[in-house]
Amino acid sequence: MDIRDVTSDDLDTVLDLRIRAFGPIPAAERERWRKAALPALTEGRYVGVFDGLRLVAAARLRPFTQWWHGKPQPMAGVAAVTVNPEDRGKGVGGRLMRATVERAVALGDAVSALYPATTPLYRSAGYEHAGARHRVKLRAESLRTIPPSGEVKLRRMGPGDAAELVSVLRRVHGAARASGPVSWDERTWVRLLEAEDDFLYLAPDGYVVYRWDGQDIEVDNLVAGSEETSRALWSLVGSASSMAEYVTASVAPDDPVLWLLRERSTEQAELVRWMSRVLDVAAAVERRGYPAVVAGDAVVEVADRLRPGNTGRWRLEFSGGAGHATPLGDSAESGPVLSINGFSALYAGIPAATLRRSGLMSGHERYDELLDTAFAAKPYMLDYF
Repeated sequence: MDIRDVTSDDLDTVLDLRIRAFGPIPAAERERWRKAALPALTEGRYVGVFDGLRLVAAARLRPFTQWWHGKPQPMAGVAAVTVNPEDRGKGVGGRLMRATVERAVALGDAVSALYPATTPLYRSAGYEHAGARHRVKLRAESLRTIPPSGEVKLRRMGPGDAAELVSVLRRVHGAARASGPVSWDERTWVRLLEAEDDFLYLAPDGYVVYRWDGQDIEVDNLVAGSEETSRALWSLVGSASSMAEYVTASVAPDDPVLWLLRERSTEQAELVRWMSRVLDVAAAVERRGYPAVVAGDAVVEVADRLRPGNTGRWRLEFSGGAGHATPLGDSAESGPVLSINGFSALYAGIPAATLRRSGLMSGHERYDELLDTAFAAKPYMLDYF
């Protein structure tokens, strides 16, 4: 079997793969999918496994920006990982994921994330559970009664606002020191903002995307950079309470709306887990943000069977909100020992104690507290891909 790029000639076969993996796709959605897939083909972001001329498996790499402690970096979002039913159980998925990791590195990404349909396949490629997409169910009336605070100028938005929306996300996630959320590129936002059934509103420091879901409301995205904008956007969504009883929303685990509610006791929440992988230790550490008050250095030992350049001892230095990783070669200095899975989880803010008790970290504990403080995070996503 060979690994090579999927081309436009393979789209019918890829679509058949997707249907067999994920279920039927309505005819109207198929054409939209083709249109969205074409840029990925020309940019080398669709990888296939071929048995001769027959496409056996495929995976797509979406170009995202992801924030870690408020600092944005490019991220490879792995999606649509599919294997023909008749070719499953033969190691094809593992081979596809190894090729996908290499392609992400070639495209310049130092980190990658995905929503797993099955954990073992992705763990074998170095991914580990990092965060979740938090979906809460709230009463629409409770949102409607959030009192306003000052005047906030809201306006309807459309495809022409994609660039401004991306700018808002950069400012708001940066100021909030957010970890984990992603943003689509401007080209994709243009397409997403064309959705006829979505209600789209933009503020100077926030926005909301929501829609009807049967007789209730679904909030796809709501991001706000101030109390005033939080109140304005959530009460706007709640204004549908004369018809809708419930609002289901994707939120940060500590989203301000949960503190704006007049009453809060039992909540219905769904967590959709995602996994993360560090592709390039040195670049990933350099590109991440850290608490500005953290200063110090630690030695870690990493093992990565797919990316040998990550394997070895590293000195991690933190100062003034920045980080740097230096390979130590044959140095005798010792510290925590992690597989790339464990290091990826540490990078995402999973505490050292959790990693040690789950077998993802071993070795000397002298640097555990510094590492916990430097990589501290509550990773989340608002978007599913």
